[in-house]
Amino acid sequence: QAMAPLHPVAVQCQEAQLVVTVHRDLFGTGRLVRAADLSLGSASCLPLSQNPAESTVTFVAGLHECGSTLQMTPDSLIYKMSLSYKPTPSGNLVIVRTNPVVVPIECHYPRKSNVSSSAVRPTWAPFLSTLSAEERLMFSLRLMDDDWSTERLSNGFQLGESLHLQADVASEGHVPLRLFVDDCVATLSPDRNSSPRYAFIDLSGCLVDGRADDTTSAFISPRPRQETLQFVVDAFKFAGDDRNLIYITCHLKVSPADQAPNPWNKACSFNKASSLWAPVEGTGDICSCCETGNCP
Repeated sequence: QAMAPLHPVAVQCQEAQLVVTVHRDLFGTGRLVRAADLSLGSASCLPLSQNPAESTVTFVAGLHECGSTLQMTPDSLIYKMSLSYKPTPSGNLVIVRTNPVVVPIECHYPRKSNVSSSAVRPTWAPFLSTLSAEERLMFSLRLMDDDWSTERLSNGFQLGESLHLQADVASEGHVPLRLFVDDCVATLSPDRNSSPRYAFIDLSGCLVDGRADDTTSAFISPRPRQETLQFVVDAFKFAGDDRNLIYITCHLKVSPADQAPNPWNKACSFNKASSLWAPVEGTGDICSCCETGNCP
């Protein structure tokens, strides 16, 4: 909010930190509070700087610092902490002339994002499309070499070969996050809802393409790191269509790394040897809905 006596606390939610600016005329009475009586979070972090000319105090804290807490909703990561004003007696040590104040502060970050490939023409070409903006997590989707060491440079694929796809999220400054691929859809146009369409990952993280008899498509386990998810998909084209051009759109999301995977947040592949669905991490029961199709 704009700095004004009626809105004396302003918050900027940046990629890895938050900046809190407090006008010392906290109550709009013209009486300035002492900077030493202001603190941030349960850890009572002190101000980073003061601006005497504007009578403001500035706090800068990492999203996971100063005793912040993280709440996860279906759509957002919400970092919470409080600004505290605790008046101490000055001059006359018996009385104070202001009340203590606690101002709740929240920073909201969208938890999900759609990441789409570039058009692939006439065979496969490398692609990288990242949705990035201030206050957003940075997601990416890349086509990798067979050994996963670098992004693929050659632009030719033959039916019978496999696509090595790697999804990532840049989570610097956030609590440790685990990336999931909710769904991936192949289409003949950039519109992911166009027809024909083929969802090879569906049902909140089931690699359903691997269920077919003639495929080896699967998630790679274990992950190289929690912010990365790799998967292999056998090359394909649309039946009855001669175009060697398809679009792939994947829906990526994150959850806190210390939260156990569940039917909403999972990465499940079909194991043909055992005829069972198996998760990259977590217990096997979280994949049971991949077979029934009744995932939440």
